[in-house]
Amino acid sequence: MNARGVIFDLGGVVLGSPMHAIANYERDVGLPAGLVNRHIVERGRGGAWARLERGELDTEAFFAAFDAEFAEAGHAMSARDMMERMGQATQPRAAMIDAIGCIRAAGLRAAALTNNWRGDGDGTSLLKPHFDVFVESAVLGMRKPDPRIYTHVLAELQVRADETVFLDDIGRNLKPAREMGMHTIKVDDPDAALAELERVLGFALS
Repeated sequence: MNARGVIFDLGGVVLGSPMHAIANYERDVGLPAGLVNRHIVERGRGGAWARLERGELDTEAFFAAFDAEFAEAGHAMSARDMMERMGQATQPRAAMIDAIGCIRAAGLRAAALTNNWRGDGDGTSLLKPHFDVFVESAVLGMRKPDPRIYTHVLAELQVRADETVFLDDIGRNLKPAREMGMHTIKVDDPDAALAELERVLGFALS
């Protein structure tokens, strides 16, 4: 592949996975495993989570709205507690930071594409210097998997979809990118994902 750009999701890719923190929260408070993710998907664009990531709710409004959604469904939820755990879990992965440096040193452009929120406490601002382009859902008012956000990041990178590799830990976020022509890598194990990225790009990332 003649790649010119690589796009990285943050949480679960460049940062530790918030999914693990959510799973631990569910276990600790007695919620069914996977309930939070199913709830977010089922609520769709109008749900509190989607509104948070589009910048339509601040965190305090989100806490109240998300807890209320779960109460309607018959479950107790403390979104504040869950989000605090997520913040503690999403620390930078050194190997990913090194890989981004190698990619840029080789003359390729690197972008971050993250679903985040206003007042996001995961330290993303500290990551900005590592990227040529930094695209945040809460700033744009659109979020993955909306195809428009992929079009936007490609325009910012000044590359075509078929010249781009995109890494994300959520399958539904990869699907639109793949349909546009990007090479996609699902990040379950970060070391395995980096090994695949090395094979695609054709040079070492450490």
